[in-house]
Amino acid sequence: MLNYYDIDDILKALVEPTRRQIVERLSRGPASVSELARPFDMSLAAIVQHLQVLEESGLIRSEKIGRVRTCRIEPSGLDRIAGWVAERRSLMERRFDRLGEMLSQPAVDNQVNNQQEEKE
Repeated sequence: MLNYYDIDDILKALVEPTRRQIVERLSRGPASVSELARPFDMSLAAIVQHLQVLEESGLIRSEKIGRVRTCRIEPSGLDRIAGWVAERRSLMERRFDRLGEMLSQPAVDNQVNNQQEEKE
């Protein structure tokens, strides 16, 4: 079963465009904090704050070897959000299927109703 607090943390982390771009970059492979900071016009401290939010949400993990901190995608974080989306999609598809069934029945029901009205 999904923990909705985890889902909330992941969605809150992904709301910010910079963090989404960081996740996009890390989906291509691991990168150091300085590599991740290069494309952005912000301080290294600001990037580190974004990385902390992503790590706390479970979307990424980091490892420090010597003086270099390397970040990488945490697949289980993406799996949790993908599972949540899949559940919502499945629910909506079932609802649309039921709606389709209901919409295909009125023609028969209307004929019965019209015949009953004609008799009255």
